[in-house]
Amino acid sequence: MTPNTTDTSGVATSSQSREDEAMPTSDSTYATRPENDNVELAVEVFSMLADATRVRLILTLRSGEQAVNDLAAAVGKSPTVVSQHLAKLRLTRIVTTRHEGTRVFYRLTDEHAANLVDEALKQAEHAMGTPHHHQANNLPSA
Repeated sequence: MTPNTTDTSGVATSSQSREDEAMPTSDSTYATRPENDNVELAVEVFSMLADATRVRLILTLRSGEQAVNDLAAAVGKSPTVVSQHLAKLRLTRIVTTRHEGTRVFYRLTDEHAANLVDEALKQAEHAMGTPHHHQANNLPSA
């Protein structure tokens, strides 16, 4: 615990600056060391999410399974372009497919990619100023 001191106004302050404070940690059971073998795989996941069309597809698929034409309309791209992006997402197991006749339906494999997208969008809000999720009127009342 950081000792507190009193400033000239009589207000207790921390003697340690915010820059020196450790970042919050998650309860993850995964190793957090840089030599973890999964780091390279995590980079591949981030590279899949480093495309606006793929991020939009993930956001759209959060509502459930959809066919390519429906996804194309939702993200404003041609079915051919969307199919190419979905193929990449499928190779990295971010999405899975179900066939019904000649139609292919896509869905998110699990919630992890959607959670990453959510966190990235929150981080993007930080870059633009005080994000919505940190505004005073969004904090729970005491």
